[in-house]
Amino acid sequence: MGARALMFQGTSSHAGKSVIAAGAGRWLRRRGIQAVPFKALNMSNNAWVDRRGREMAMAQAVQARACGLAPEAEMNPVLLKPTGDRTSQVILTGRPAGTASAADLPLWRSRMEAAVTAALTELTGRFEFLIAEGAGSPAEINLRDWDLANMFVARRLNCPVVLIGDIERGGLFAQMVGTLELLEPADRDQICGFIVNKFRGDPTLLASGLKWLEQRTGKPVFGVVPYLESLNLEEEDAVADRLRDCSPWPAGALRIGVIAYPTISNFTDLNPFHWAAETAVRYWKSPPAEADLPHVLILPGSKSVVSDLAWMRHAGLDQTVRRCVERGIEVIGLCGGFQMLGDRILDPDRVESDVYSAEGLGWLPTSTLFAASKITAQVRAQEVATGLTVQGYEIHAGRIRGLRRGKVLFRILERRGAEGESWDGCRHPERPVWGTLLHGLFENDRFRAAFLGRLRRTAGLSAPAAGMAAADPMDVWSDHLAAAVDWDRLLERIGWNQPVGR
Repeated sequence: MGARALMFQGTSSHAGKSVIAAGAGRWLRRRGIQAVPFKALNMSNNAWVDRRGREMAMAQAVQARACGLAPEAEMNPVLLKPTGDRTSQVILTGRPAGTASAADLPLWRSRMEAAVTAALTELTGRFEFLIAEGAGSPAEINLRDWDLANMFVARRLNCPVVLIGDIERGGLFAQMVGTLELLEPADRDQICGFIVNKFRGDPTLLASGLKWLEQRTGKPVFGVVPYLESLNLEEEDAVADRLRDCSPWPAGALRIGVIAYPTISNFTDLNPFHWAAETAVRYWKSPPAEADLPHVLILPGSKSVVSDLAWMRHAGLDQTVRRCVERGIEVIGLCGGFQMLGDRILDPDRVESDVYSAEGLGWLPTSTLFAASKITAQVRAQEVATGLTVQGYEIHAGRIRGLRRGKVLFRILERRGAEGESWDGCRHPERPVWGTLLHGLFENDRFRAAFLGRLRRTAGLSAPAAGMAAADPMDVWSDHLAAAVDWDRLLERIGWNQPVGR
């Protein structure tokens, strides 16, 4: 392994590993150091497609952009996409390799290890600095024999590890010391220090505890990161926090409602709305009251369309869709949500479920046929109605039939860099219902502005007050980290106080 490397591990999931690794990558980039992100194994239904049409976790795609790089599947060689019922689709270096239950995963170790090792060899041969991220906790002793995401990577890279603790959860010092105690001695020696994340309150009240931690472990605390409200980054676990937001709609805000089914996927499609001025987003697992109906209802992506559709019906959320349509409220389906809005879903080869045929919600004159091969591609398309050009990506096994029974939305101009014409999306000829297979659609500024502007006019809402252009959220986060974490001390501690270069 030729590149220099630093690894971030956590005392638990949701400790902040992904965003701290991303912020570190941006900090290094601004110092002229080209870093590359890496996470050996990720479990997430939030996926991105690289330029070669290969799937990878969205978190590593965000980290790549923070480093100024185009995302590549080698940055996340093993991706597990939960399908429900304790099973996951296994993606190896961007390509589907099969489906495994939780009990089966140790049997996949050799294939996963080969993918991880090949990716590390590839990246360390091309880049000068690698920022690795662990998964969950390195101290899960029941998983130690097949854990490829934590100390396996640290050993392969022979790199120091910074342990991140989430103080918001409580029990920080037990987390830190307990994690160290459960590591093998050689692994414990690779922990070079700590970062305390998500701190709220008076830092002077924490000082004695930090001093005790350093004396108890002999390892320094490199920083205490204050909790940052409204962190506008594509966080891996953000949907869990958003689901807990049951606050009333803000006065004067554009209301965007989202159906939050059990295997919701690619919910980062909705992030641009969380960042938009005077716009509120709420996620529903049960029907909202009549007074709480939104200005637009979105059915997002799904990893298990048929089972999520059955869940919707059981929860009564199919009637929420009906209420919205009948009241003239716009309803949008994204990828799996688009498939649900059609008349029927067919899966004769049992690609996604054991159900041969399922009735859709019937709001679009389309049907979906699942195929064994998955389409994964970056695309460039043109909106038929306006001529606007948009960028997006596709991840789907379902093929839509009957697009021309409605109004086709997009003309695909380019897929995986190759020009060629095809079509995507469908709008009901009379009702305010439409769907598309394109992910990332609302990241296109002009398309999003036109979409939100139209919704505001329909709802009788005024446009948000004009303001200065928003700063890059990653720069804001990187600055926030730099003020809290002594990066120079960290580099000096591990012998990298000199500028990195070839």
